[in-house]
Order: sequence, then structure tokens, then C-alpha cells
Amino acid sequence: MRYLTAGETHGPQLTAIIEGMPSNLEFDFDLVNEQLARRQKGYGRGRRMQIEKDTVKVVGGVRHGRTTGAPIALVIENNDWKHWTTVMSVEPVEGGDEEKRRVHRPRPGHADLAGGLKYNLKDLRNVLERSSARETAARVACGAVARMLLREFGIKVAGQVLRIGEVEARRIDLPVDELIRVTEESPVRVVDKEAEAKMTALIDKAKQEGDSLGGIVECIVEGVPPGLGSHVQWDRKLDGRIAQAVVSINAFKGVEFGIGFEAAERPGSRVHDEIMYEKERGFYRASNRLGGFEGGMTNGMPIIVRGVMKPIPTLYKPLASVDIDTKEPFAAQVERSDACAVPAASVVMENVVAWEVAVAFLEKFGGDSIEEIRANYDNYLKQVGQY
Repeated sequence: MRYLTAGETHGPQLTAIIEGMPSNLEFDFDLVNEQLARRQKGYGRGRRMQIEKDTVKVVGGVRHGRTTGAPIALVIENNDWKHWTTVMSVEPVEGGDEEKRRVHRPRPGHADLAGGLKYNLKDLRNVLERSSARETAARVACGAVARMLLREFGIKVAGQVLRIGEVEARRIDLPVDELIRVTEESPVRVVDKEAEAKMTALIDKAKQEGDSLGGIVECIVEGVPPGLGSHVQWDRKLDGRIAQAVVSINAFKGVEFGIGFEAAERPGSRVHDEIMYEKERGFYRASNRLGGFEGGMTNGMPIIVRGVMKPIPTLYKPLASVDIDTKEPFAAQVERSDACAVPAASVVMENVVAWEVAVAFLEKFGGDSIEEIRANYDNYLKQVGQY
């Protein structure tokens, strides 16, 4: 299973095509729109979120409420397009730089200059329009479709924010359903109410100063069977594929599983998870310090993965840059942005991880219909139970 996305931040729409989704899966339109709405929430978001009210339009691969096995085509319209029809026209446009909203002052930390050099572009808007985090709306929609598949087999996905800037939230272990409920009520998606108040105050301060904030988000996937992924080749290790997917999210710069980098500080006796067995439960681990993975494969414990998001590079107090025309120093160009997008990034990460788990699930229990996959899955659980 794979997907491709297309579209620009100020273009008419975002488009995604999913290939490989089995037939007869009940398509939950509300689930996709709920995930898109969750992505738009969060304390610290900018004015763009007041303009867009993201909803999905399915234009292929679904008939009478169920997938057909054909590619699924999803469209998310950009409401702001009406203000950019000339600037983002696919046809040639007459006029100077002002009319075309040409960008020639790259922003430090953004894709502007690297993309301009790579593709030999003299208008850096051609880079920033596609490298914008607006594209993550399409990725969330694809992840929401993956969640439909996972839900069929009792697999749940949740997320939370653990840090924004200098403020760290206490990590409170809750059942997944409770974690989803509590974080959904928080403007910064945390369980720790004391940290929530400090985080919102810090975001207000950054906004007033024209600055931005990053943070750490965590995703938990519960109900995953053992054996997703494989140890036999480097590119089949599921934790590696999840890590790549997480770092591919805009502004993400690091990833860890379980206790993560803390493992470097501990002896092995306080890192590895002891193996236990009960007749009713089968094999399980006494702890989950490795975040549900051993040898690149799921071990039956919940997947726990964290990602580090840097502060958004578009600052209203711009950093120094160089004009690509004159080569003279200049304050970097300012585009509309957020003071903090960490709570929204938590939602993006949930759906990106859900996609990778769903892909591995189909690789393991592959079939062309939900019925065939369920038969394969049930047979595997029987096999594991008899091991």
C-alpha cells in the first residue's frame, strides 16, 4: 500500500491517491473529517486555520460507502485559493515581482534556498508552496483511511504533547481511550494541566516577541500483534520505517522509541524488557522500555514513539538572510505562520505512524479484501497462541 500527494499551500486543492487498500472496507467519512479538524486545532495556530475548514471529498475508489480495491482519490479544497488565483495560476501571468508575489529572500531553516538551488528556481515561492506544512493535511487524510483498517482489527492510535519549548509535561500513563479524551480537551494536547497553563503562557510570549516554539510529541499504538515488520532486511524493519516517516514530517528533527536516548545512560539490565508467559495471555513483556519493538519487529506491546519538532522557521522577527538577486544581506521574507504548531504536529504524527503500521499489517496479513485479510489474521493469532 502506498500514497502520493500533490498540491500547493495556496493552490486550489490538495490531492492524495491511495493504492493498495483492500476492498469491502467501510469508509468512514466522519473519521477523515474529524482527523482533519483535529489537525487545525491547537493553541498557537495562525490565521490560516481561521480561513480553512478542511473536509475531504472522495472522488475515486469508494462506492456505496465501501472501498472497491481500486485507488482511492481524496481531495481537500483550499478556501484561501480565491485570494491567490492570479499568483498561483497554472497559465503564464504578466506583471512584475509584486503582482506575482515573487520570493527572493530565503528564510533560514526553511526549504527555500536549498530547493531553489536544487531546481534552479529564481522564484522561491515555487519551493515554499510545496514544502509548506499545508501538505500534511493530505497526509492526515491518508492516515485516517489507514486508521479505518486498523480499527477493524482492534488497533487504536493516540498521541500527546510532552514538551513545548522549555516547559515539560509530566507523562501520565492512561488507558488509550482515556488519553484520547483528555488530550482532545486540552488546547495543547497534554494531560498535565499545570504544564498546560505554562505552555499557553509561553506560546503567548513567543507570539508577542515574533518568535516560534518547538517541542516533543508522543504517539501510542495499542493492540498491535507481534510480528509486524521483519529483521531480515534493513528496509523491512518497522521501527526504521516509522522513524523515517516521522522525521519526514515538516520541522521534525529527531525520533525515539520507548525510553529512547535514555537507554544510553542505563545498563542493559534496566533497558531490556523481560519476557513473561501466562496461559491466558501468552508471551508478554514485564515492561515496555523498547517501545514495542525488538529486531525491527513488533513484540506485542504497545508501540511508543516520540518525535522532536523544531520551532517553525518563519518568524515575524525575521533572521538575517541574503537576497538571491543582489546577494546583499537582508531580513528574511515573512510568510503567514504559527507561533507554535506542536499540538497540530501531534495529530500529524499519529496519522503518519498509523499509515506505516497499516502498511506493515497488510504486508503481514495481505489480501485483496477485508474478508481475506481477516481470515489470514485470525489464523495467525491461532498460530501464535499455539506457539
